[in-house]
Amino acid sequence: MNIQIFGTTKCFDTKKAQRYFKERNIKVQFINLKEKSMSKGELTAVMQAVGGVDKLINPKAKDKDTLLLITYIADEDKFEKLLENQQILLTPIVRNGKQATAGYQPDIWKNWK
Repeated sequence: MNIQIFGTTKCFDTKKAQRYFKERNIKVQFINLKEKSMSKGELTAVMQAVGGVDKLINPKAKDKDTLLLITYIADEDKFEKLLENQQILLTPIVRNGKQATAGYQPDIWKNWK
């Protein structure tokens, strides 16, 4: 397994995800979204794996203005706006090759090979 965790150091669910993989002796690569944003290709792959751009948006994000904007703009514009405003991503985003999840999803991770 080649696990990447995208999140922030202050996110409680990101910490839980890191602990989940550490307890199972699975090596992870942590990418702090405050220091390095996801590339367009990475975000596209994750969006396709989780089932659409709306599944990547954190409804409890602190940036309420951006959250409202992305919620109500045309679907074809949402991805670009999300790419520019990654602070409203639902974290952790966990990738394993072509598979990915947004949010804390241990029920899905346990089935990954």
